[in-house]
Amino acid sequence: MEPILDVHGHLGDILHANGGDLIGRVGVEKEDVFDPAAQAEQRLHRGSARLARISYRLLSRQITRAERARNATATLENFSQSLDEAGISHAVCLPIPPYLCFSDLAKAREQDGRIVAFTGVDYGRDESGALADPGPALAADVAAGARGLKLHPIIQKIPLTSAETRTAVRAFEPHALPVLFHSGISSYYLGAERVREEPRYGAIRYAAELVRDFPGVRFIAGHAGLMQVDEVMQLLAPLPNVFVDTSFQSPERVRQLVAAFGAERVLFASDWPFGNRPPALAIVRAACGGDRSLERRILFENAAELLGIDGVSG
Repeated sequence: MEPILDVHGHLGDILHANGGDLIGRVGVEKEDVFDPAAQAEQRLHRGSARLARISYRLLSRQITRAERARNATATLENFSQSLDEAGISHAVCLPIPPYLCFSDLAKAREQDGRIVAFTGVDYGRDESGALADPGPALAADVAAGARGLKLHPIIQKIPLTSAETRTAVRAFEPHALPVLFHSGISSYYLGAERVREEPRYGAIRYAAELVRDFPGVRFIAGHAGLMQVDEVMQLLAPLPNVFVDTSFQSPERVRQLVAAFGAERVLFASDWPFGNRPPALAIVRAACGGDRSLERRILFENAAELLGIDGVSG
C-alpha cells in the first residue's frame, strides 16, 4: 500500500480549556445533529462558490453546531480508527494553544506513531502585559519532534500581520520547518462564546502580507482559503513559498489549485474531525483523473518532502 500523508487534522478539543483531556477518552460518538458538512462531503464539496457562501450565511448556526459536535469526537481512539479505515500512513495533528498544546499531541504520538505533531504559539501575557519570548518554547518543541508550527488567527484572535505573530514566525524560521495557518473566514462558537473568536482575521490579505514579509519561510495555507479560494489563488499562488492543502475543496477546485500553484505545492488534507478522510481522499483522486504520479505527489510526496518524512512500504 502506498503511503498517504494527511497534512491537516486535530486531536483533542481545540475550542476550550484543557482540550487535551478529550484525547484519552474512549467510546465517544458524535452527537446526532443536523450536519450540512456531511451533505457537502457526499457531493465532494461540488457546487458554485456563490451558492456555498449563501448556504453558509443561511445555515451558519447549524454548521457551527455541527462543527462543535465533530470537535467533541477528536479522541485518539476515533483518530486512530479513522486512519485505519482510510489507509492513512501519516497524519499531522495541529494544536491551538492555550486550549490544545504540542505536549498533548506528543503524548498521543507515543501511542500512535502515525501522528506528526506540530507546535503552536501561546499568546498569553504575564502580569505586566508583556508577551513572553516564544523562541525557547518553540525550540524545545522542535527538539522534542515538532514538525511545523500552526497559527489560527480566528480562534487565537491574533491577526497574521500582528507584531506577536511576526515575532513567533521570526523565532521559528531558523528551524526550517513549515508554518501552517488557517485561511478563510469561518466561525466556531455560538451565542455568548462568539467573543472568543475573530472570523475576519481569516481574510486572505492578512496571509499575503505575512508570507511576503518572510520569503525564507515555507507556509501552508490551510483549506486553501475555504470559500475564499479564488483570493488564495490570486494573492498567494504567485508567492513561491506558499503551499495549499486540499481540505473542503472540490475536485474541480483542486485541479485549479494545481494549475495555479503547480503540482508540487498542493497537499492532501482532511481537517479531521471537521472533515472525514474518505471523501477527502476521493476528492484528490477524482481531481487527479487517474494520473497516479500526480496522485502520489499530492497524497504523500509533497508533504513528506516538506516535513522531512520518509516513505513507507507494505
